[in-house]
Amino acid sequence: MGHCRRARKPLDWFGETESIREQTQITAMKTMRNIRRMLLGWGRFLRSWYHIARGFASTKHVLLVHLIPIRRCNLSCAYCNEYDDHSKPVPTEEMKRRVDLLAKMGTSIITISGGEPLLHPELEEIIGHIRRRGIIAGLITNGYLLTADRIGRLNRAGLEFLQISIDNIVPDDVSMKSLKVLDQKLVLLAEHADFHVNINSVVGSGIHNPEDALVVARRAHGLGFSSTVGVIHDGNGQLKRLGEREQEIFDEIKRLRKRSFARVNWFQRNIARNQANEWRCRAGSRYLYICEDGLVHYCSQQRGAPAIPLADYTPEMREREYWAKKHCAPYCTISCVQQVATVDNWRSPQRVLPPLPARGVRPPLVQVKSASAAPASSPTNATPAD
Repeated sequence: MGHCRRARKPLDWFGETESIREQTQITAMKTMRNIRRMLLGWGRFLRSWYHIARGFASTKHVLLVHLIPIRRCNLSCAYCNEYDDHSKPVPTEEMKRRVDLLAKMGTSIITISGGEPLLHPELEEIIGHIRRRGIIAGLITNGYLLTADRIGRLNRAGLEFLQISIDNIVPDDVSMKSLKVLDQKLVLLAEHADFHVNINSVVGSGIHNPEDALVVARRAHGLGFSSTVGVIHDGNGQLKRLGEREQEIFDEIKRLRKRSFARVNWFQRNIARNQANEWRCRAGSRYLYICEDGLVHYCSQQRGAPAIPLADYTPEMREREYWAKKHCAPYCTISCVQQVATVDNWRSPQRVLPPLPARGVRPPLVQVKSASAAPASSPTNATPAD
């Protein structure tokens, strides 16, 4: 008795060939993207160390500037005192003029902040101008306005570093910057960004679930990003004590970290334990905060000191502030200022000097919600602690 043979399905040679070709193209594109990212990463690494060496060699130039192109923000986090809901963007030509002035000061890095800088309609042109002046370009954003197209535009502009702070897993009355909302933005960055991405989480008073910071840090590493952890500070940039569990989470995130956005972090160990730091703050000299009005301030939490227009800020003023001892330094948590100061901490000690007379209008701490409207336990700000 003969056996029935099952009819074989004809081979679709054309379809299989096309499928193989598509897979080969996808693999080739991923390989090229990885090679491009590796080369860009090495370029960032070499430029960063060049500027660090330059900073050790001379004290006459600015190392880091936070530059504000717009004060308006699309969010209204309860703790934030650095935004409003109505300000117009600074005209692009004025922003370029400020970049040119900073370039004449020998500035190494300009980080664009806000408000929410992605609300500026010509942000990419400003970033491109920073790069054309030979300055490293960074960006701090809440991430809400990121799309694949916007990430591509930031790539083409030459952005080198981007940071997003994520405060919790799900939105609450303190912050809308949650992992639940922003996770898809992180996936887009992992897929499309040629620049370095750092994710900052926070611990401290007002954060309802301290364990959220650990979840955020693990997600950041899972996507190939670096991570930092921020310690809540008050409206003057001063320390807010961490509880025992918060200190444990802080230490665990530190151990988790594989790569670092800013590896100078010795001062954070003291901050987490409510201990003063002995250091020499160089704000007003090696670090400048330039508000939307074009005034120079010590930092985001000391706006109004000295509040001098950037165009009038002379080398003599920078040198004076280099040597001036700052009263707020021992319990300061503004990590970017601390990291910059590390370059010069080994140099001669500072001394107490009378403050420079302000020439501009002292800007108030901008906030849509009044302090009385915020929850009593809410934080007033946070900075990366890495």
